[in-house]
Amino acid sequence: MKNRIILWGSMGLVFAAMAVAGGFVYFHTYSPDRNKYPVRGIDVSHHQGQIDWRRAAADDVAFAIIKATEGGDHVDRAFATNLREARAAGIAVGAYHFFTFCRPGADQAKNFISVVPHDQPLLPPVVDVEFGGNCPQRPSPEQLNAELQAFLGPVEAAFGKTAIVYLTDEAEAAYAGQIAARPLWLRSLLVEPDRHDWVYWQYHNRGRVDGIEGDVDLNVLQGGPAVLAALSTTSPGSILPEAPPSP
Repeated sequence: MKNRIILWGSMGLVFAAMAVAGGFVYFHTYSPDRNKYPVRGIDVSHHQGQIDWRRAAADDVAFAIIKATEGGDHVDRAFATNLREARAAGIAVGAYHFFTFCRPGADQAKNFISVVPHDQPLLPPVVDVEFGGNCPQRPSPEQLNAELQAFLGPVEAAFGKTAIVYLTDEAEAAYAGQIAARPLWLRSLLVEPDRHDWVYWQYHNRGRVDGIEGDVDLNVLQGGPAVLAALSTTSPGSILPEAPPSP
């Protein structure tokens, strides 16, 4: 009996180890159905260090959303280099702003507009709304909406495009449907979003891409290469395509 108990215990440990290993592999290899979402991209900042953009482009990276600014005066030190080198590698590029809760939206718009070039093809500007790394106070939807509108108005006028709002899971739960009605970039790690009105889906926060040392956020676009090309157009007043209706 004792030997049988030891045997069953050992088998249980083996199955547990297999389950952990399977979960590890699933986490690190997960990718959405490429037939459904054929266009993959990344979002980066100075935290990714020096990037070999040509190698990244060769590793199925079609677009990159690059951090430009944060708050009213911070500029990401790698923005200009990342923008220039990613574009040179043939990658569609865009810029994002990390929106802080403790600076007026108008001040933040001035910061973003002063840093991001206006005379180059760019994907729509993105404003990043999340709680992690933000000011401790969480504004009400009404307060946040007022400051976001103060940011979005000047930014959209400057770049001639409808902006995209990035929401983490937590921010989506707190604010989606209650703040600026804009196309969405949703963060939903390893699980397809349960809503369909998004432009970008960030599906991984510890992905690996050739040319980048360490982890990087991975995303897909809703639509194919033609949609990506349309988003990059420089025509004033470009409006993003509508997301397909829910099945």
